Amino acid sequence: MSKTIKKTAAKSTTRRTAAKMSQHADAKSMLQEFLIDELKDIYWAEKHLTKALPKMAKAASSDELREAFEDHLTQTEEHVTRLEKVFEMLGMKAQAKKCDAMAGLVEEGKSIIEDTENGTATRDVGLILAAQKVEHYEIATYGGLAQLAKTLGLAEVKEILGQTLSEEKAADELLTQIAEQHVNVDAAGEEED
Repeated sequence: MSKTIKKTAAKSTTRRTAAKMSQHADAKSMLQEFLIDELKDIYWAEKHLTKALPKMAKAASSDELREAFEDHLTQTEEHVTRLEKVFEMLGMKAQAKKCDAMAGLVEEGKSIIEDTENGTATRDVGLILAAQKVEHYEIATYGGLAQLAKTLGLAEVKEILGQTLSEEKAADELLTQIAEQHVNVDAAGEEED
């Protein structure tokens, strides 16, 4: 009788283990689907930024800020290429899904340009603020995506996303430096007409 009980217990344990493994596989595939969906979102965002950054550069009065936007455009184009590589690594063609958050942030940047006077440091302050909102969104997104890739065992994908994350953090720091070194001070001395 004890052999029968042991065999039954062993079969029951095996079934529970198999069920847990199956649930884990389903969860992993759900998590991977979520990762892919979020990659589509940031892919759209990065492509959208390649259109917005030239407008921001043109609107900037500070040469340093204009150059930062132009340099970040080149970097953003590289981010698009990296995301296409990530999609390829996942066995998919790159697809974009509208990112409502980025669409809103870019729209806010347009409003800042419309609501501030051309050639003023105050406009540059607004452009920096708008750009930093974008950078913070990207930092949050790439940080989260890199962690998801790590969880899913996608080490190379995590590495690629981590590289972009580092560049977004550096862009944010550069914008802070430009603001602190002169733009904010220049804007504080401007008077309304």
